[in-house]
Amino acid sequence: MARIASGRVQLHDARRRIRRTVELQPFEIGVFPVTQEQLGEMIGEPSVHPRRPAVEVSWLRAIRFCNAASEWEGFDPAYTFDGAEVTWHVDADGYRLPTEAEWEFACRAGSAAPQYGPLPEVAWTSLDGVSAPQDVGLKLPNLNGLFDTLGNVWEWCWDLLDPARYDDYRVFRGGGFADDAWSVRAGTRRGGPPRATHDDVGFRVARGGFDGTEEAQGWSARMDRERADLQAPLPPGWTPKR
Repeated sequence: MARIASGRVQLHDARRRIRRTVELQPFEIGVFPVTQEQLGEMIGEPSVHPRRPAVEVSWLRAIRFCNAASEWEGFDPAYTFDGAEVTWHVDADGYRLPTEAEWEFACRAGSAAPQYGPLPEVAWTSLDGVSAPQDVGLKLPNLNGLFDTLGNVWEWCWDLLDPARYDDYRVFRGGGFADDAWSVRAGTRRGGPPRATHDDVGFRVARGGFDGTEEAQGWSARMDRERADLQAPLPPGWTPKR
């Protein structure tokens, strides 16, 4: 885990043409995405490629991994479940998924550019011609010491993508091994259903407890409810829900 100092990040929803600035408290985030070996150890299954990012992992399974890792190491689990509903207890010190704001702030590491370095040097993308995720840590890290935040695999975040249009879809960030430079950028947002799995989507854990109950690190339950009530026309270029 890398310690990320407090700071400020501007989030940009390009399709809705909305920008907002988030003030972040210090937090921790994984130096690497969770690997097949780490996931396999937690669920008692062998891994074929131990150092590759774990993929075909749904958002819900990533959430359960976080709780299991917290319990294993003696931290307070960050999440509770009521059927399919997940509640984040923002004051808990256990492992969890980063918020979008935390993820982007940690990824940028002070850079205002779309990428924090030349893509061939920092990210596995379509330029490399690979057909699967690659072992973590083989490209250069960013200035926070984080590897593979861009390219290799997309990474689940805690936040909802767009509850007015996509119900419970959750955000993933960072771009994957088959994506081009347009997608592999610090500010690109995509997402999917919490039970869906993808061959190019994994996750990275974070830690940090905060005062309060329904908001922290750029996320707010109230804002989610307000966004779900929006009746604005579908933005141009927005892919319909399937």
